[in-house]
Amino acid sequence: MDPTKWGAPYPLVLAALFVIVMARANGTYWLGRAAAAGTERTRMRRLLHAPGYLRAVGWIDRWGAPAVSVSFLTVGFQTLINLAAGVTRMSLRHYLPAVVVGSVMWALVYATIGFVGFTAVAALYARSPLLAISLAVVAALLLAWWIIAQVRAAHAAAPQDVPAA
Repeated sequence: MDPTKWGAPYPLVLAALFVIVMARANGTYWLGRAAAAGTERTRMRRLLHAPGYLRAVGWIDRWGAPAVSVSFLTVGFQTLINLAAGVTRMSLRHYLPAVVVGSVMWALVYATIGFVGFTAVAALYARSPLLAISLAVVAALLLAWWIIAQVRAAHAAAPQDVPAA
């Protein structure tokens, strides 16, 4: 289903993709909330009220919105992140803006370079699987290096609790 071949004006294609991804993401979120509500009626209810789980839920509610938005730029994690946001009952005031931002990014990417990029990677893999895999590994290593550098910089900038001597 290549959106570049729909024969519709670009704004209409973009709007249609936005509506599609918003419906899918929000449906996944609400499935997660329904699963959590159903779990409240089982023996597993006590797990949902364990201190560690409640701390994780608070952390996800507070800091999970960027993960929701960024997940729309990944392949394979978007559904899991939206489901986790629903299961942990991320507040709608955090979830909805994040899902709108992510959906806009996804629609823009998919309506423009997304399908073309996928076709280019598939063509490269057909021509040289080793080169395609090597480039993917290099890209993953660069991303990992960048994330580690950001985390280290954040920890270095954080104030240290120094006991008084």
